[in-house]
Amino acid sequence: MLHELLENLPKPDPDANLLVGYDTGDDAAVYQIDDTRAMVATTDFFMPVVDDPYEFGRIAATNALSDVYAVGGRPVLALAIVGMPIDKITTETFKQVLAGGAAVCKAAGVPIAGGHSIDTLEPIYGLAAIGMVDITNIKRNIGAKPGDALILGKGLGTGFLASAAKSGTITDAGYKELIATATLLNDIGADLGEREDVHAMTDITGFGLLGHLDEVCSGSGIGANLDLNAIPLLASGRELAEAGVNTGATGRNRMAFSEHVRLPDDLPSWHDNMLYDPQTAGPLLVACDPGAADEILALFHARGYDAAAIIGHCTEENSVITVS
Repeated sequence: MLHELLENLPKPDPDANLLVGYDTGDDAAVYQIDDTRAMVATTDFFMPVVDDPYEFGRIAATNALSDVYAVGGRPVLALAIVGMPIDKITTETFKQVLAGGAAVCKAAGVPIAGGHSIDTLEPIYGLAAIGMVDITNIKRNIGAKPGDALILGKGLGTGFLASAAKSGTITDAGYKELIATATLLNDIGADLGEREDVHAMTDITGFGLLGHLDEVCSGSGIGANLDLNAIPLLASGRELAEAGVNTGATGRNRMAFSEHVRLPDDLPSWHDNMLYDPQTAGPLLVACDPGAADEILALFHARGYDAAAIIGHCTEENSVITVS
């Protein structure tokens, strides 16, 4: 649906300074401001994924800043986006949402310099984030090369955990796992942007692993082979998937992106669902020179991304994603 909406929009006038727009579904817009630097701009907001207002704020802010890191940039400024149903939620509750977002931004070294609020039917929170990036460090969701290693920075499963949180069926262990991964900033992306051996990068969010990988492959003119057993899964998320928990977006992702995907015939439906699970504040997906893969993976681990793993490699098969 999103692709259909965008393809009907009138194309903007050509602008040589607009280095990254929405042509390939990239994570953020990038606009050149001088000979060496560019500005990164993005926005993301959503309704609560957990009941705790403070943790909701933390998750939403982490998710919004991730798009800046995914293009190799560093966020420098944020504006809060607030929708508050004033007849349903107390101001004290929303103060906690704002406090959670502010805590994440402070940890990232990003001032929240203002924002906008409206009265809405449901609570909404997120950020418009501005970042900076050296032009030579810009990473896109295109540019992957055949033979590149694919590294995933966190485990999959936040979609199922968020669904369980909304329904009140999430376990204590599952809740802890959700908060831990969904508030882990992808700030390693700014450092990866400085590496020439990183050829493409994106963060895995609403389209799930296979959806965002499909964009990388189609935009780069390559394919991918994934090692099913190497893909990290959140333990509690896997338990929910195995128990039959699902999300509507999982099915929509499968319908939108399965054309180029080749899965094992005997793959259990729960595992299939995990690969299309929409992620909240999900992991970075990195395509890098295979000779640098072990070093980059070690960097992930040293920075606290314990679940990070090499999950496969890129191939010359245009847009075909094979999972085995």
